[in-house]
Amino acid sequence: MTEAASTRRSRITPEREAELYEAVLDLLREVGYDALTMDAVAARTRSSKATLYRQWGGKAELVVRAIRHGKPGRIGEIDTGTLRGDLHALVAQDDDCTMERHSALMRGVAMAMHHNPDLRQAFREHLVEPEMTEFRRMLQRAVDRGEVRADCPALDFLLHMLVGGFVTRALLDEQPPTRAFVTSYVDAVVLPALGVPTP
Repeated sequence: MTEAASTRRSRITPEREAELYEAVLDLLREVGYDALTMDAVAARTRSSKATLYRQWGGKAELVVRAIRHGKPGRIGEIDTGTLRGDLHALVAQDDDCTMERHSALMRGVAMAMHHNPDLRQAFREHLVEPEMTEFRRMLQRAVDRGEVRADCPALDFLLHMLVGGFVTRALLDEQPPTRAFVTSYVDAVVLPALGVPTP
């Protein structure tokens, strides 16, 4: 984030920022990205539209920052000592209800990204790239411990595999992802692809 953006955003307290983000996520679930307007956010949060634009610049950044804020934890905060433990701990951050709500929200935003380049750019900048960086650190620790070979071809596809599990659960099975499903998917698909033995 640039210094100017940091200064611009510092005028709202963390509590007020969290309240705004929750309202944005509620609206997003109710009407979807395309129908969500800054007017609606301003009305829902009793804010001025000018304040919203000054703080976030536009709808795309506001929505993506709200999604980022709504995630339960940071990948970089997890370090159990094994890659399997790290991935299981990551899955355990969400209960089934939260996982279902988050999955539905992400599917809706993914659809909107196809025809909203500003949303696609904000999503990549504030969600995809930071998470890829954190996953690379997690994998590097596994390589350093000798759990995963440094030349393993699946190393570049961890995030792809995890996202694929979430997406295909709804698409193929017509069921929401659950903690049990994703944990089993990690053990049956992700870890074997990385050459990590599972019990």
